[in-house]
Amino acid sequence: MAPQSPALACAIGVTLLTCALTLSSALNDASQNPTIIQVTDNDNPTHNGKFSGNGLVGSATEKNFRVFMQKYGKTYSTKGEYVHRLGIFAKNIIRAAEHQLLDPTAVHGVTPFSDLSEEEFERMYTGMKGGPLVMNGRDEKMMEMIEVDGLPESFDWREKGAVTEVKMQGTCGSCWAFSTTGAVEGANFIATGKLLNLSEQQLVDCDHTCDAREKDACDNGCHGGLMTNAYKYLIEAGGLEEESSYPYTGKRGECRFNSEKVAVRVANFTNIPVDENQIAAHLVHHGPLAIGLNAIFMQTYIGGVSCPLICGKRWLNHGVLLVGYGAKGFSILRLGNQPYWIIKNSWGKQWGEHGYYRLCRGHGMCGMNTMVSAVVTQIS
Repeated sequence: MAPQSPALACAIGVTLLTCALTLSSALNDASQNPTIIQVTDNDNPTHNGKFSGNGLVGSATEKNFRVFMQKYGKTYSTKGEYVHRLGIFAKNIIRAAEHQLLDPTAVHGVTPFSDLSEEEFERMYTGMKGGPLVMNGRDEKMMEMIEVDGLPESFDWREKGAVTEVKMQGTCGSCWAFSTTGAVEGANFIATGKLLNLSEQQLVDCDHTCDAREKDACDNGCHGGLMTNAYKYLIEAGGLEEESSYPYTGKRGECRFNSEKVAVRVANFTNIPVDENQIAAHLVHHGPLAIGLNAIFMQTYIGGVSCPLICGKRWLNHGVLLVGYGAKGFSILRLGNQPYWIIKNSWGKQWGEHGYYRLCRGHGMCGMNTMVSAVVTQIS
């Protein structure tokens, strides 16, 4: 595909900006409240997953809903529940179309979560507590600045064998546990050359650690937690079991941690400066990094490089794993081939790009640079 000329890119950018600005009266200040308000009652069907401008009503929406149910194996126990989920699905069609306008370099549309309200989705599939305001002023160690010259143009820990398969947290707000285990798995691989699949369920069942400054920011199973709290727990508990010895159930249960089955021990952890060049350098030199971000655009995300015009940075609600970065994610609105981050999620392979999310790099997008941490494992 031939590169677009600057004039054409500008023209397209102005058009998209104009469309997005027509929604501005329906947007709250994203830095304070990132919720997008519904502003239209028209249905917006998809074409190859991406929303088009043609409108269909009624029966077309229900037909799309039935296709959605079949594709993702959805069933509803009563007619009332079916009608309720159909209504939510129709609203999410509209919401995805709005996201497409605000985030034109990604593809937004029907996803496995299109029958969930925003509130249900956040409760079930995110679950990180705290945020950059919690991180500020902590006594925890901040990683020292390191040299950023000479970094590779693109880098991906998956290619080096440091990342396990995409996992599924289910309807449990345990993203923080998956972000934690991903960071520990990567650190252990770098230290030992062995990639172990570690247990999120141990954290869900056994970790009740609270932040020293924010007493409400406690690790609480399916009701949320914080990666730095989890590191502290692992240091105190003596380590983390493998998934095979403490398998994931997707719900909180009685703690069954067995210190004799510890597979990896955590020695220390550090927070990474907000500078994205520093984040890239630490990623390359120290392994995959646990990060928090605002997941508002992720419920409708299908693929591409997400680079929203507006994405609040003050409220982070989802813990994920930063595994790499790339250099050639084209962004019309930012005029050229812009770099992007590669993020491993915990919503299964049916979501996003086989379970991964690409987010544009260099703009502190969705607050991804404000809660970044690295862990060091202990070699036995």
